[in-house]
Amino acid sequence: MEIDILSLFPDYFRGPFDVSMLKRAKDAGYLEIRHTDIRDFAQNKHSRVDDRPFGGGPGMLLCPGPVARAIRSVKREGSHVIYLSPQGKPLTAAKCQELAEKTRLILLCGHYEGVDERVLQTEIDEEISIGDYVLTSGCAAAIVLVDAVSRFVPGVIGHPDAASEDSFQDGFFDCPHYTRPEEFEGMKVPSVLLGGNHAEIEKWRKDQALNKTRRVRPELLLGEYCEPLTSNRTN
Repeated sequence: MEIDILSLFPDYFRGPFDVSMLKRAKDAGYLEIRHTDIRDFAQNKHSRVDDRPFGGGPGMLLCPGPVARAIRSVKREGSHVIYLSPQGKPLTAAKCQELAEKTRLILLCGHYEGVDERVLQTEIDEEISIGDYVLTSGCAAAIVLVDAVSRFVPGVIGHPDAASEDSFQDGFFDCPHYTRPEEFEGMKVPSVLLGGNHAEIEKWRKDQALNKTRRVRPELLLGEYCEPLTSNRTN
């Protein structure tokens, strides 16, 4: 997958993509991540890319010209252009899986009060939000999206089933996980996980996942999962 990130601060991304799993994915050729400075597309001697909004109000707005030119400079056949915005559709596991099937993503990071609406109407395929809050820029949101989407790109994660078994893949949280030692500071691993009965283990994991989802995010539970669980055991 090819990913172009357009922002005012390309240096912001030094570090997150150069360690751990994403670095290995880049080195192996599964991901290619490029950075474009929107200021490079300003057409004035001060490289100014923002101005006051018409109608008044606080803050500054990214001008349409530099942003449109930056997008067009990297846009290719098959490119899917995303604007990271608190007004976009929520980033979900299903959306990440959908985006992972694209061959080219262009991520536009908003700054200041945002981007001139005319660019959004003509150049953007969709707006995506990582949560109901406002950041100082879209750079952090771009990092989150790249990390979340890349997990579904074939080859990025070592085990092919790892992404499909994580939280939200079935609409609810992941189950608790345990490893050695069997007892830690008086707390024991649930006995069902030690018995070797895979059907019982699977049932326990599903119950635990549903119970935690009900406690923490009950709005995620719809349809059949609204019914009370038959088992609430913890070991």
